[in-house]
Amino acid sequence: MPDYRVNKDAVAQARKLIDAGTYDNETEWSDAAPSTDDENAEIERHGYDGYGAWHLAVDPDASEETKGRYKFPYGDFSKVNRAALIHAKQRAAQNDHDAIEQAADDLLRRLDEKRGQ
Repeated sequence: MPDYRVNKDAVAQARKLIDAGTYDNETEWSDAAPSTDDENAEIERHGYDGYGAWHLAVDPDASEETKGRYKFPYGDFSKVNRAALIHAKQRAAQNDHDAIEQAADDLLRRLDEKRGQ
């Protein structure tokens, strides 16, 4: 099993987006998840660092300039998606990625607190 690490820059970006109200709490992740073309366009615009900023985890064993380096997406390159956070949390829990699960859970709680304001 790969040993993913938390992408701290992505978590920080997600926090800022949530705090700014830049999130979607209605669209199912299967409908909101970026297509391959969307992913490629994001890489063209912002490079792999920009692409990676939308993923909660990094696979340190994967090549740096590849999509495969980044795991557990949390949004559509414009806003945080609540269903994506739930999906990430569940997948991380199923695969014993405790730190990733905790990061997703923290973001989910933050988003839910923001929604309740």
